[in-house]
Amino acid sequence: MTTSRPVLPNRAARAIFLARHGLAGRHPWQEGSDLDGLVTHLGFVQVDSINTVERAHHMIVSARSKRYRPRHLRTLLERDRAVFEHWTHDAALIPTRFYPHWQLRFRRDAEKLSARWRKWRGHEFEAKLDEVVRHVADSGPVTVRSFGDGEVRPSGGWWEWHPSKTALEFLWRTGALAVARRDGFVKVFDLAERVIPAEHRAHVPSPEETIDWACNGALDRLGFATSGEIASFWDTVTPQEAKAWCEARRGSELVEVAIEPAGEGAPRTVFARPALLDEAAAPPDVPDRLRILSPFDPALRDRKRAERLFGFHYRIEVFVPAPQRRYGYYVFPVLERDRLIGRIDIKRVGQGDALEIAAFWPERGIAMGKGRLARLDGELGRVARFAGCGRVDYRDGWLREAA
Repeated sequence: MTTSRPVLPNRAARAIFLARHGLAGRHPWQEGSDLDGLVTHLGFVQVDSINTVERAHHMIVSARSKRYRPRHLRTLLERDRAVFEHWTHDAALIPTRFYPHWQLRFRRDAEKLSARWRKWRGHEFEAKLDEVVRHVADSGPVTVRSFGDGEVRPSGGWWEWHPSKTALEFLWRTGALAVARRDGFVKVFDLAERVIPAEHRAHVPSPEETIDWACNGALDRLGFATSGEIASFWDTVTPQEAKAWCEARRGSELVEVAIEPAGEGAPRTVFARPALLDEAAAPPDVPDRLRILSPFDPALRDRKRAERLFGFHYRIEVFVPAPQRRYGYYVFPVLERDRLIGRIDIKRVGQGDALEIAAFWPERGIAMGKGRLARLDGELGRVARFAGCGRVDYRDGWLREAA
């Protein structure tokens, strides 16, 4: 005998998902206040080095907060210590109140990275660990430039890290050091006790506490998810731990629902809170606006989930050889209300005084009429001002055929 599961219509699922990611509903940060609340709502903001318009973490926040400027996030990290930089699925800025639950991550990374980095780099970096800690303790905040004189820098792979650079990164990943700030995009390290406020270092939760916190937090931020998606959200809990957590709560704290896909295919069974069905009956309002999103936006981080929900196939082509690229080096997805309507190739040019629009590819079925073109132009003007550009320049032939 099979038990039928309630089906969540695609439109309602999209609205709920966007609200969980700060792109629908009403939030205090939308007009510029409560940046700490925004980062907490998202869980983390991914950090990335590519800077064709502005770096990913700034683009992520700016898409949700009209008055945001990059100095605001720096203040949160460097002065207020309300966020810290560490690792989820990648480098990210994370609310410092979550720091106690990173103790499990530190322990797991110490075991995992020791084995992996010995294989990649040999044992030389381990001989440098105590020396690096002493140097930081005595000298204060340091960058990688403080180390490495006379050390062999292997060529041909793994970022050419010398042993002291490897030791520095290992000590950060395992919790002895913390990122005090970034100079440009260079990490500045200090002892964790000089960066992370004492109240966040005092409590060390048990592994069971952290697993429960992480699974609850992931599901609340996703709205609905498989156990695998719950595990990958923070990338600290293992798939087996997330599956066991879900199974233990099935039928009480969690129910199974089927999410209707954007296109063809069967609905996907996921876990959700029972209250989600009530929320789906009156889904959050989706703003009637157009937004340019970072390729690393949390709403798009799981490309397969984005494709199921929005019917939008996206792959970043940074590492694709130029002749083989379908679109471009670094193109930005474009969200209008609850639809991903295309992708756009934009970048700062000259001395950064202009935002150049190289190409826009609408999705099939998206007509670029006067109203939509005006909304796109308005958003590009906002992005240009955010990036410090005085004007928007459109290349000839920038409006392409539907993808």
